Amino acid sequence: MARRTKKAGIVGKYGTRYGGALRKISKKYEQAQHMKYVCPFCGKNAVKRKSIGIWRCSRCYKTMAGGAWTPTTNMAVASKQTLIRLKKMEEEQA
Repeated sequence: MARRTKKAGIVGKYGTRYGGALRKISKKYEQAQHMKYVCPFCGKNAVKRKSIGIWRCSRCYKTMAGGAWTPTTNMAVASKQTLIRLKKMEEEQA
């Protein structure tokens, strides 16, 4: 028997329901939520999602808050860069 979900992948469970465009969007988010990410504490590729916004490293057992689909959100990255830039500007003035 041939594989039936080569194209659909993780969203093959939806069958032909909901339309192709919505399934593609859903596929992107579902793949992101099930991936392993690099731990900012120990550096290992071991951070997995426990529930919405809760991420845990299976190596160092640190639990952290993050986004619903990925450990860091775009807003968190932008604000972190802004803080770094402001600290540099403050150091240059002093």
